[in-house]
Amino acid sequence: MLPSLNFVDIVVLTSCIASLAYAAQKRSPAPLPPGPKGWPIIGNVLDMPTTKPWLVFTKWGERWGHIIYLNLLGQPMVVLNSANMAVEMLDKKSSIYSDRPIFTMAGELAGWGSLIAFLHYGDSFREARRLLHQVMGTKKSMEVFMPMVEHQTHRFLNRVLSHPDNVQELIRWTAGAIILNLAYGYEVKEDNDEMVALVDKAMQQFSIITRPNAFLVDAFPMLRHVPSWFPGANFKRLATEYKKTLTDMVTLPFVYTKRQVAAGAAQPSFVSTHLENNQLTKEQEATIQRAAAALYTGGSDTTVSSIYTFFLAMCLYPEVQKNAQEEIDAVVGTDRLPSPADRERLPYIGALVKEVYRWHPVGPLGLPHRLMENDVHDGYFIPKGTIIIANIWNILHDENSYKNPMVFDPERFLSAPGKSPEQDPRTFSFGFGRRSCPGLNLAEASVFMSCAMVLSVFSITKAMNADGSVVTPSAEFEDGTVSHPKPFRCSIKPRSSKAEALIRSAE
Repeated sequence: MLPSLNFVDIVVLTSCIASLAYAAQKRSPAPLPPGPKGWPIIGNVLDMPTTKPWLVFTKWGERWGHIIYLNLLGQPMVVLNSANMAVEMLDKKSSIYSDRPIFTMAGELAGWGSLIAFLHYGDSFREARRLLHQVMGTKKSMEVFMPMVEHQTHRFLNRVLSHPDNVQELIRWTAGAIILNLAYGYEVKEDNDEMVALVDKAMQQFSIITRPNAFLVDAFPMLRHVPSWFPGANFKRLATEYKKTLTDMVTLPFVYTKRQVAAGAAQPSFVSTHLENNQLTKEQEATIQRAAAALYTGGSDTTVSSIYTFFLAMCLYPEVQKNAQEEIDAVVGTDRLPSPADRERLPYIGALVKEVYRWHPVGPLGLPHRLMENDVHDGYFIPKGTIIIANIWNILHDENSYKNPMVFDPERFLSAPGKSPEQDPRTFSFGFGRRSCPGLNLAEASVFMSCAMVLSVFSITKAMNADGSVVTPSAEFEDGTVSHPKPFRCSIKPRSSKAEALIRSAE
């Protein structure tokens, strides 16, 4: 029977951890990075922000610089506030900075630890990445799926035309449809599709359980042993509920595709491609299953955030929308919708998509890395086991890299006489080193096609109240590992009767 722990147990254990950490620090070959002083035993636990931590870390950077050290009950943590620090450590030293920390609530109790995003760096992680790269690791390998992305985006336009006030849910539906089709060959047919709803539910739970300081068990891992009836142990009930959702999300669509393959009726997809080998071991099949789940857990919610951010930006920056539409009209015309083949001929739209990624990165802090051995960097000692967080939001709003960073301005990424483009945000927004997003090409294709097609046929403007007053949405964003714009109102109407006819004929 697992033991329950009282307050004294916790204090004794944390004191031991703190003492060991202090002893290790005294033996270090260089000083630790600067940071908030903290308290005895608990360190900086009380300093940790509970809302929008990327903004707090940015503020700390003004005082302590580009690399900040924190002590959380003896667990060392380093926040990287600059692009140079993140690239030098997480990219150039990726051989030792590519592990993941143990996520007690999300990884152990709720089951997410088996998915590629949470896997420790090792053979299982590398094999899952290899499988993903085979199918979607290059733009060339993605070409087979582009007609499907185009088709689903056509369906999205029709749904927006019919339900313009429900655009956020329509974005979510479309992102789910694209990922489920690519991963499993599953065709979403209903507005209230069960598979899409399942993915959506799992991703909402994921955002909750990976939020910093959301659960005490992440600060005190020993609490995972308390029985579910123990006062304050509601997290055990939530973990059971969330694990059931995750299991369904990983299993149900995989079983669907496996049956389709057996019946000879499977559509081309990530899973069907790899199941064609009938000599798979159970472990190989499990790896395929986990890698497929990584596609839509890593791609669906982030794509939703990017496209919803695009709608917000178009509402707030009409001049940008006008410039984008002028480019589309000049290059594509008004007799057809943009296609993947037009992508290289639409540089302003490409710059607009980059600015969507920069203006508000979908993962302001990404997922944390974990150092696998002691390191000395920039004169500072970083102990083995340190959790490393890259403040992607601050990196993409650094005035030294981006002029007027709070302004949405795609032209910052276009060349002009006497002006070089600013740093491509995709270098940072899709993660670092060996932990960079394996679905980069899919995400870019989906977001580009959505932006280009929407702008070709719709005008996005500020909504109006019944009394005729204009509603200006605020550029506010929600907390969470994946951060979405807060719900806002806008007006979405066809640009012309010809555009409306084009939408209706597209699906």
